[in-house]
Amino acid sequence: MGIPGSGARRRHARTAPTVLAAALVLLATGCVPGTDGSGAAGPGTGAATAVPDPAKAGKVTLTVWDQEIRGGTNGELTQLNQEFQRKFPHVRIKRVARSFADLKTTLKLAVSGNNPPDVIQANQGYPDMVSFVRAGLLTPLDNYAGIYDWNTRYPNTLLNLNRVSADGTDFGTGRLYGISQTGEYIGLYYNKELLRKADLQPPRTWREFTDGLAKLKDRGELPVQFGNLDKYPAIHTFGVLQDQLDATGTRDTVLGRGDGFGTAATKDAAATLTDWTTRGYLPKGANGLGYDDAAKKFASGEGAYLLTGTWQLADLKKTMGDTLGLMPPPPAKAGGDPVTTGGQGLAWSITSRSHHPEVAAAYLDFITNAHAADVMTRHGVLPAVPGRAAAEVEPDTVDGQMIDGWKRLSAADGLVPYLDYATPTFYDTLSAALQGVVSGKTSPGKLATTLQRDYGRFIAEQRKRHAAKPDPAGTR
Repeated sequence: MGIPGSGARRRHARTAPTVLAAALVLLATGCVPGTDGSGAAGPGTGAATAVPDPAKAGKVTLTVWDQEIRGGTNGELTQLNQEFQRKFPHVRIKRVARSFADLKTTLKLAVSGNNPPDVIQANQGYPDMVSFVRAGLLTPLDNYAGIYDWNTRYPNTLLNLNRVSADGTDFGTGRLYGISQTGEYIGLYYNKELLRKADLQPPRTWREFTDGLAKLKDRGELPVQFGNLDKYPAIHTFGVLQDQLDATGTRDTVLGRGDGFGTAATKDAAATLTDWTTRGYLPKGANGLGYDDAAKKFASGEGAYLLTGTWQLADLKKTMGDTLGLMPPPPAKAGGDPVTTGGQGLAWSITSRSHHPEVAAAYLDFITNAHAADVMTRHGVLPAVPGRAAAEVEPDTVDGQMIDGWKRLSAADGLVPYLDYATPTFYDTLSAALQGVVSGKTSPGKLATTLQRDYGRFIAEQRKRHAAKPDPAGTR
């Protein structure tokens, strides 16, 4: 994700994105029409050579599986689906919307079944997208990217996060297997009224933020609202803590060329999460509190802060109105560059056995074009490529804060990919280990050892795969 999901440069130097930068900053650079030159224009990459016309496809039912169930993203997607069907009356969209956790557990079975959906949202990285590509379940989109100018619409840094090598070995390079609608980052939501009562200002530095937690606790307020029943929320919180300690190292590790997770940054981030739990800065029994329930509690005034994604903004502001504020996690020094976990929403992909791939490609283009970006903005959603409507948002509103944070993070190279991208099994390993940290059963050292065991095994397997590849240049 979006979830809704990074560290050193000496190992396993495969091609991968080095930075996730905002479209507003990079649209003038790094964007080229056509394919990426990775051989994606060859056989099996989509047969279209001209802009597909869904009106010529006859009566079509397009089955779409997504996880956009929240107020803002559900609203914008519902509107865009209705508009697409009005534009192409012979096309019916059969939408199956599930939570991220439900989608993650059911999607592989659905895609590999006898009647797969046409369009799905696939989480980037090794656990989902790379696994689907390796199993031959997704259609390469490079031809469509050239036809619809997606390579011009999106900077390569965003497109690369949806690329997988042709042999299904590497993430971040090769053919394009999805495009994303939304941008997102893990931000620090705050309740202006609770901060005011505690004589606190929105923190300018990370130290101001952490010092304020003790003051809020002393006043009988819950400093940080948090629910981890769904397992993935702790990945976001832990990621933010690790980013403050070593953003570059974390990014490189997630992208497969880093020092791994047996590091001081991993242990120190886990120690902070343990400390927050021990001091009562997080709710008691957080592992038994649902993610959405925690957000509702925050919106009702239980908790001064909430660390979560920009996808929650529309629902939170509906309840909180002007008392809601949002910023990237504050930097180490006042006025410094912020860093946080983030990037883009889940990729929209076309399954390899879709009966209507050209209609599906037209649909992907429709829900990500400039008009779609404006629809997203009006629903309180951050587009991956903000458009005209984003420029018109008042800067002193919470929507304006969200957009400003996206710009500042992007300009500062402050976005770190989600940790669960790192290996095919890392989501399960990390989420289970972090539940142990939150419950007090897993020490910071044990967490680091567990994560490094998973990561180290995968990196060793990757090296073997690369060593076994033919060398076309005859240099090996």
